[in-house]
Amino acid sequence: MEPTHNNEEIVIDLRELFVILISKLGIILLSGITLGLVTIIGTKLFITPQYQSTTKMYVLAKQDNSTLTSGDMQTSTLLTKDYAELIVSRTVTEQVIAQLGLDMDHDELTNKLDITTPTDTRIVTISVKDADPYVARDIADAVRDTAAEHIQAVMETEAVNVAEQANIPAEPVSPSILRNGLIGFILGIFLVVAVVLVVYLMNDTVKTSEDVEQYLQLSTLGTIPLREDEKKKKRKVRGKKSAARGNK
Repeated sequence: MEPTHNNEEIVIDLRELFVILISKLGIILLSGITLGLVTIIGTKLFITPQYQSTTKMYVLAKQDNSTLTSGDMQTSTLLTKDYAELIVSRTVTEQVIAQLGLDMDHDELTNKLDITTPTDTRIVTISVKDADPYVARDIADAVRDTAAEHIQAVMETEAVNVAEQANIPAEPVSPSILRNGLIGFILGIFLVVAVVLVVYLMNDTVKTSEDVEQYLQLSTLGTIPLREDEKKKKRKVRGKKSAARGNK
């Protein structure tokens, strides 16, 4: 006797599932809109806007007044990453904290800084984020000036110039209310669709004769329709249930 194995397979009727999703379209859209609005309101109430101020430094590895050569320019490009490391050094950050009287430590100030060095340039960009646009501007200028002095002392070069003063940002760079609202809208739709799909897959109710043949491997001889009085009874039961829910 060979053991028999009953392999249960989940068959998804895509047409039926599509019809169910269409019937729930109103709930799906309403859920997406609701969660999107909740996300927008939560963003406005609980997330502090951050402003970004940017300043730029021009660095050049040239220590005398002789003619500038291509070697000087190439060396300066290679050293921009070294300058970027010096800018976020503890010597610079602690001096800036003391100068501006900031209530933060080295790590907190470093997290506000974003140092970038575009490829094939001798420009170092210093960006600072803060909840106060004026504080962001002051920190960016202070970091740039302090870093320039520190670079001159460490690298023994005097060619560190201001390429662009820090600006006072008019609009916050984060959070993006529109993006968060869109994410909430999509997430709301995804959650409702997932719930509908799970309910559809978990529903093993036999509804038609085809379901009997498919799941029970039994042939049906026919179907017996409900009598009119039975239909009325079902409607009355549903009405009573609805009224009871309304009274609660």
